[in-house]
Amino acid sequence: MRAAVLHAAKDLRIEQMDERALGPDEVRLRLGAGGICGSDLSYYFKGRVGDFDVRQPLVLGHEVAGEVVETGVSVHGVAPGDRVAVNPSRPCLTCDYCRLGRSNLCRNMRFFGSAAIFPHVQGAFSETFTARADQCVKVPHSMSMRVAACAEPLAVAVHACRRGGEMAGRSILIAGAGPIGILIAMVARRMGAAHIAITDLVEAPLAVARSAGVDETICVGTAPEQLARYEADKGFFDIALEATGSPQALAALFKVVRPGGRVVQVGMMPPGVIPVPANLLMAREIDFVGAFRFDREFETAVTYLARGLVDVTPILSAQMLMDDADAAFAMAADRTQAIKVHLHF
Repeated sequence: MRAAVLHAAKDLRIEQMDERALGPDEVRLRLGAGGICGSDLSYYFKGRVGDFDVRQPLVLGHEVAGEVVETGVSVHGVAPGDRVAVNPSRPCLTCDYCRLGRSNLCRNMRFFGSAAIFPHVQGAFSETFTARADQCVKVPHSMSMRVAACAEPLAVAVHACRRGGEMAGRSILIAGAGPIGILIAMVARRMGAAHIAITDLVEAPLAVARSAGVDETICVGTAPEQLARYEADKGFFDIALEATGSPQALAALFKVVRPGGRVVQVGMMPPGVIPVPANLLMAREIDFVGAFRFDREFETAVTYLARGLVDVTPILSAQMLMDDADAAFAMAADRTQAIKVHLHF
């Protein structure tokens, strides 16, 4: 099989790899579509994500959907020919966090396309790949593979919104109109948010956010005063979600969240310690929480997509062949051109 293997920053090669034998509880899948995520972009352009450096050749890709082509002897529930969205999380299912129903915090997590552990966990940007059967959620044959591959980032958005607390009737601010930020806006609307605003440094992704139904867009790159006006009277927004991974964006959120509000950190920050305005958190009793990946929200995301409860069409920018992966990564990194780019063989 062929796979997209990253050897170093900007050194992505399409190489032949051997298929490994299936375990009894595993399935082999043929890739239908794979979305380029922000972490894939960071690996590609920097050779690292956050605190994790690529130390060996790494197959990228974790936002994927495909068709089952083979199953292990103990597999039930999915069969060859089924189309599935694939949860890239492979928790151990036995540690204390898994038993508590918080498998996203699993002590022994193996996540597709990740350099967080060594040896690295290989990803799914390959003609075929393997997953545990419980990672596969069937989707209707009428659903496009690109839409099914959006289940993973949509699950991130669902988890982030749940960490934000009650959304119904609330005013919501999202920092960052990338794929996750726009999906958070879609989920917040589904959960009943009354007013949703989103910020970004450039106008192009904000136009996509407006097409996705966001109430207010703020280009802080050209008109920062539009956000600063919400600092009056000790803030305005009930819940703010940081989806850029920018320390500057995070710092701005604490000033515009009302007393008793909540700030949710969703984006991955640069390596090192990020300052937090602790006195402001204390004096306004602002809750500051993290949102890391997702747990059972993956099934929720698939349900949203299958029932048409969330329409991800506005973020679908392009689909390109894996042989053109370098061009696809360049497009995905250009925020004036694309929100979500998918790859296929």
